[in-house]
Amino acid sequence: MDYKWAQELGLIRKPAAFISTISDERGQELIYAGMRISDVFKEDIGLGGVVALLWFKRRLPAWATKFIEMVLMLTADHGPAVSGAMNTIVASRAGKDLISSLASGLLTIGSRFGGALDEAASMFSHARDTGLTPREFVDESRRANKLISGIGHKIKSVNNPDLRVELVKEYVLKNFPSHTLLDYALAVEKVTTAKKDTLILNVDGCIAVCFVDLLRDSGSFTREEADEYIKIGTLNGLFVLGRSIGFIGHHLDQKRLRAPLYRHPADDIFINMQDVSQPRVFAKMG
Repeated sequence: MDYKWAQELGLIRKPAAFISTISDERGQELIYAGMRISDVFKEDIGLGGVVALLWFKRRLPAWATKFIEMVLMLTADHGPAVSGAMNTIVASRAGKDLISSLASGLLTIGSRFGGALDEAASMFSHARDTGLTPREFVDESRRANKLISGIGHKIKSVNNPDLRVELVKEYVLKNFPSHTLLDYALAVEKVTTAKKDTLILNVDGCIAVCFVDLLRDSGSFTREEADEYIKIGTLNGLFVLGRSIGFIGHHLDQKRLRAPLYRHPADDIFINMQDVSQPRVFAKMG
């Protein structure tokens, strides 16, 4: 039996090495999660709608896709001084190409910079789901000597709020059908800021809890699906996608400026060699 002939008749099939369930380019028209690319534009679902199709394999309500776009815009950049932008700038000034400079910036994203969304979502949702009051959540975290992801800012405070957070809160309170985890996080913020005014709900934390509310209360996901999307890194993906816009901007900016190779000022580095043992010197063999 000829293999190709049998395959065309559907008598046999080759086992697949990969499985993909989000897009299909084999026909006359590109398809995103069952939606033709022409319909994407006819129905004007926007970038948020495309993210919903390719990340969640479903259409989401307009208020939800608008929120996704809002997150991408709010996280696009936060100036040249943050670690990711600085890495991108240094790489660009070293003559690296766009992809290399972008990768340099992206590799700084983690629990200390930008990558706290998943952890914040997990911590706040677990605390509320287990019935902890905001005070109990804060006290339990303190006893465990564990920082609450999504709480605290180096510069912003109660008296100098982060306008990005204010924009997110305003949109969610006005448009979301339910915002129970945001309400819980704001109650936690009241406890933490009573101790120190910079222990506010930061933009990572605010986006994280609001996105949990979107997943759980939009009516588009089961509870199991919502929890899985939090677990597999979806929220950090929003920050990575958004901040890539800014990193690319910083790379292009340095290229336009024809910025030279960067060398950090020596007087800004403290070098301490006192604790370094001196290498042993052996006598020459006679």
